[in-house]
Amino acid sequence: MKTALTIAGSDSSGGAGIQADLKTFSALGVFGMSAITAITAQNTCGVTEIREMDSAIISAQIDAVYTDIAVNAVKIGMLSSSMIIETVAESLERNHAKNIVLDTVMISKSGSYLLKPEAVDTLKRCLIPKALIVTPNLHEASALVGFDVIDMKSMKKAAFVLNEMGAAYVVVKGGHLEGDACDLLYDGKEMMVFPNKRIRTIHTHGTGCTFSSAIAAGLAKGLEIKEAVRVAKEYVTIAIKHGFSLGKGVGPTHHFYDLYKKAGLI
Repeated sequence: MKTALTIAGSDSSGGAGIQADLKTFSALGVFGMSAITAITAQNTCGVTEIREMDSAIISAQIDAVYTDIAVNAVKIGMLSSSMIIETVAESLERNHAKNIVLDTVMISKSGSYLLKPEAVDTLKRCLIPKALIVTPNLHEASALVGFDVIDMKSMKKAAFVLNEMGAAYVVVKGGHLEGDACDLLYDGKEMMVFPNKRIRTIHTHGTGCTFSSAIAAGLAKGLEIKEAVRVAKEYVTIAIKHGFSLGKGVGPTHHFYDLYKKAGLI
């Protein structure tokens, strides 16, 4: 059984964060493990409270996994602060982590800061150079590169800059583009566009977490980067297409749609 470790925040409503990561790993046939960096009080309407974990327990969680279990891939999500970023970076280096997928989580859909603005430079310095692949959306890419990323031309420019920062591969996600939701993959030489017709739904809670976790699952199973991104794109598209209403706000994607369909449960 291949394994993947998610290092991220907890979402009490289950649609994003650690919970979405573990669901994605399970749906794609990978055994999931976790190190929780922060706890959020959250539902489909927004985030009401955030509590960061201390550096000692974050480090201990990561070490506990690595000293006992072979980790085939790592997904990093919500980190919240410079202290947590530095702790995670040190822990991954100490444990010789490989196949690191960095989802540069910054702001929730409801507008809550999941990464303190002053920690962006720490993220760029400590973790982007360690990542095999980074997966920012347009807003996150803009914050990282220092200019507005709003269309395919600026996405390509941002991908180049992020690669120059040290990430071997970059996916700039186009979910916030006008028109089709096209993602861009850059490997340091070639730009590859993954086109996708926009799915008209509000139920997209956890899409970024799900996509990056699906990439990590593919890497854990030995897929090459381009194939891992392609498979992850297909998976998250189906999950978004079959997202559902839950609660009073933005519902989650359907992580298990294909499995439920095959089992005759839907």
